[in-house]
Amino acid sequence: SRRHKLYREELNLTSPAALLPLRPEASWLQFHLGITRDGLYPRSSPTVNRLLRDMQNLTIVSADYSQDEKALLGACDCSQIVKPSGVHLKLVLRFQDFGKAMFKPMRQKREEETPEDFFYFVDFQRHNAEIAAFHLDRILDFRRVPPTVGRLINVTKEILEVTKNEILQSVFFVSPASNVCFFAKCPYMCKTEYAVCGNPHLLEGSLSAFLPSLNLAPRLSIPNPWIRSYSFDGKEEWEVNPLYCNTVREIYPYSNGNRLLNVVDMAIFDFLTGNMDRHHYEMFTKFGDDGFLLHLDNARGFGRHSHDETSILAPLSQCCIIKRTTLLRLQLLAEPEYRLSDVMRESLLQDPLAPVLTEPHLLALDRRLQLILKAVRKCIDTYGEAKVVANDTTPAEAPASDRARPTT
Repeated sequence: SRRHKLYREELNLTSPAALLPLRPEASWLQFHLGITRDGLYPRSSPTVNRLLRDMQNLTIVSADYSQDEKALLGACDCSQIVKPSGVHLKLVLRFQDFGKAMFKPMRQKREEETPEDFFYFVDFQRHNAEIAAFHLDRILDFRRVPPTVGRLINVTKEILEVTKNEILQSVFFVSPASNVCFFAKCPYMCKTEYAVCGNPHLLEGSLSAFLPSLNLAPRLSIPNPWIRSYSFDGKEEWEVNPLYCNTVREIYPYSNGNRLLNVVDMAIFDFLTGNMDRHHYEMFTKFGDDGFLLHLDNARGFGRHSHDETSILAPLSQCCIIKRTTLLRLQLLAEPEYRLSDVMRESLLQDPLAPVLTEPHLLALDRRLQLILKAVRKCIDTYGEAKVVANDTTPAEAPASDRARPTT
């Protein structure tokens, strides 16, 4: 504490900027109010574009650990840990307009691929993957990833100088290269070897807009039926049983409604990004069992452009079902004039950290898209289009109890 106090005095750290008045037109508040059962935001939403600009430019007035990292400080079953939490460091940043964003710092350079010997649960978390996932989700017209933008953060002025968390203050240090660094504080293996460092103060990161608080908009966290084994030698049933989907179809809510179709959408999205770490999904309770699934925590995507992990597509290949709107969008993005890699490249140029993805990652999207369409064609050849392609382009028929009854 004494060293930290002297350090702050030496750098002449100042007090944070004054808060702005809370305005009803604040972009983060308008984003929250615009969430519907169709997605997190409407198509071509001007609010989302304003929110991205605000997260990029507004003054940061406070920084703190995220709730899951705070919980880790108080409870740690170290026998279950396969990688230090310091590698997954993320912070909650608050802006002067009262908006909040999740900050994930740069861990891996864009041109680096995840080593092929890495298990998916010990992979790095990549800030540029979070940014790219938002753009891809919007291009696919899912609109289930919170708005995410890149930003260069001054770790001294915009984190150390504004945080009131003494634990976070205590993990800052200056490296031998005179760069300002910090790391996660936890009961095990969180130390300077796992730190992130500015250059000397500036550090790339992704900022993802917060969703409404759970008090205002409760959400459920539900295990993915196609969850992977998180051990070095284990297998889940779906990995060894090609008829696994028959079991899933017998379980509510996958037995009827849109839930299974939404899981297939999520698998298609994860396959395109290469994300194998979708162990849970979340959804708003307000919209019921047929509400959309939130595509959160995408930082383990875009790790290996040279490998296509087709097992991610198991919900599609085992269940042989897909929404018509999803299929039409994928077919459009396979056309030369609307090629997915070209649309993504153009979209990502809007981000301040562009280029967000390297060219091999962009081209991998086209290759994986063809594999998805090939899997759909195989299903159609086997079962027929009527059973495979679910028509979600017309409104669902109202239940009998809700229909007007003719008088006799």
